[in-house]
Amino acid sequence: MVDQLTERLERCYTGVIHDILREMGLKDFTLPPELRPLLPGTKLAGPAFTLEGKTGEFDAHETLLAWTGLLSRAKPGHVWVCQPNTEGCALMGELSAETLKNKGVRGCVIDGLARDTEFMIDMGYQVYFKAYTPRDIVGFWQPKAVDEPIKIGDVWIRPGDYILADRDGVVRIPAEIIEEVLTKSETAITAENKVRTAILAGTDPQQAYLQFGKF
Repeated sequence: MVDQLTERLERCYTGVIHDILREMGLKDFTLPPELRPLLPGTKLAGPAFTLEGKTGEFDAHETLLAWTGLLSRAKPGHVWVCQPNTEGCALMGELSAETLKNKGVRGCVIDGLARDTEFMIDMGYQVYFKAYTPRDIVGFWQPKAVDEPIKIGDVWIRPGDYILADRDGVVRIPAEIIEEVLTKSETAITAENKVRTAILAGTDPQQAYLQFGKF
């Protein structure tokens, strides 16, 4: 069931999902625009595997044990969604991305930094993040919550909520309404295609909007 929903979501785009969620009366579902794709033009979709971290002074061995434990818990078919609560270190790099990709984790959304990005580009692994740094987590960062609700910008993301990310940004869809949102989005895409065809055929844009109820 998850795979089918993810496939349907991946055929949508963030603009139409945004419009449907707005029409349904939802608020605070668009993640901050500072989050940028490592692979522009490559979509990322799936249910969220959430984690949150903290900074401090930690034993190097303990930080790496905790980090590799996180990688072990990551769920295939999900999107790794991280609130690190810092911009002081990278929360994704080459070996971690290789591990997640091999486990079937679809990609990452990180409200923070990343490193080893050339390697991740070469392996075709999609990551949304804010900026680059070579600094790693060792002795500085540890997880404090896994598979619990996290907040990125104004958006609360619960485990299992759906994520769609493309070149325009990242949106969150509550798990309990994903099928309704998908059905309405697919209908909207069909209507938009009709509007596009009409405009290309020379129809006045306002007339096309009145005819199809979409623009």
